[in-house]
Amino acid sequence: MGIRVAVLSRGPRLYSTRRLVEECKKRGIEVEVVDPMKFSLFVANGDTNVTYKGESFAFDAIIPRIGHSITKHGVAVLRHLEQLDVWTANTGQGILQSRDKLHASQILARNNIPVPRTTYVRDTLDIEAAIDSVGGLPVVIKVTSGTQGQGVFLRHTLHEAKNLVQGLLMTGRSILIQEYIAESHGKDIRALVVGDKVVASMRRRARGREFRSNYHLNGTVEKVDLPDDIAEVACRAARVLGLHIAGVDLLESDQGPLVLEVNSSPGLEGIEKASGVNVAGDIIDFVTSEASFSKVDLDQLMRTVPGQGMMSLQIRNHPNLVGERLCDLFKSSVEVPVFALSRDNSLLWNPDSELQLRYADVLICYGELTELRSSLRQAIGEIPNNLDTEVEQES
Repeated sequence: MGIRVAVLSRGPRLYSTRRLVEECKKRGIEVEVVDPMKFSLFVANGDTNVTYKGESFAFDAIIPRIGHSITKHGVAVLRHLEQLDVWTANTGQGILQSRDKLHASQILARNNIPVPRTTYVRDTLDIEAAIDSVGGLPVVIKVTSGTQGQGVFLRHTLHEAKNLVQGLLMTGRSILIQEYIAESHGKDIRALVVGDKVVASMRRRARGREFRSNYHLNGTVEKVDLPDDIAEVACRAARVLGLHIAGVDLLESDQGPLVLEVNSSPGLEGIEKASGVNVAGDIIDFVTSEASFSKVDLDQLMRTVPGQGMMSLQIRNHPNLVGERLCDLFKSSVEVPVFALSRDNSLLWNPDSELQLRYADVLICYGELTELRSSLRQAIGEIPNNLDTEVEQES
């Protein structure tokens, strides 16, 4: 029995939505375009339910195509479906993280993914210092939420920059001042990530004096073959933001590729025409191969049992541990389960006890929190109540 796929979209006639439906039908997959505004969500003691147009919602997989204008409601629907264990190509959390440009930049930078220098500004008194911190004029000024190049401006003088930022702040917008990459003026690369690989890529170029290269702003597109290192950056950017399907925009700087933005509902028209790749087909093939498997949110799972959780230990904060073996690290009688070790942009699951720690390693442990705290404090040689800054994640 085949799966039933729902494309979560308000625009059934849009190119991207139509292409997804076409590729489903080619494969004999039952598919329907469902409007996120026509869901009813129910929550009761021990029960969560959902209806669509007054009837039970009975689909196996969701492909979200949520527009910016209904992000809040669309994500609420998506999260509700996730609670019912309906498989989603992109999670609600991933969509929210990618659409907040500041939050996305924070996550990318934290995971050593190269991004342009960026400053968040809330006061006109900070504008000049912000410009200096990103390398000086000219600068790119952005609102933290926007799409298809909207809310993105290039300013060449301090006077122009101050006037623009002041005006945007007065309208209640949140503002980013970003480094201008001169060698990439008017062009960027869009890499379409599906699963863990780039399935298509294109170079976009602006027309005339326009510096924004978006396809919807009448920019031109052409096929481009991505080197492996740039493709890897694009895949990592999508992954750390929690997206299985993403359009990753990159700038080609003199220092290497920089991730400019990650789009959770990338348009398919420009990239299919430029690359000649059946991107919609690749997305449907990914959905059918993955929809039978549910992703486990360990943090949420552990919250169901009081006192259980996860903690991480950054070895860089405790250089005295560099070179130590895992088996020698924990000296208490309580066995500390090391769930994984993060090293060189990869995870070592259930690492060998003889493994020696390196400066950039991150240990991920799980179990009973009180025992974890005690064991980790002993391991790093700190007295009780001194570990609070070490805990990265716990339930």
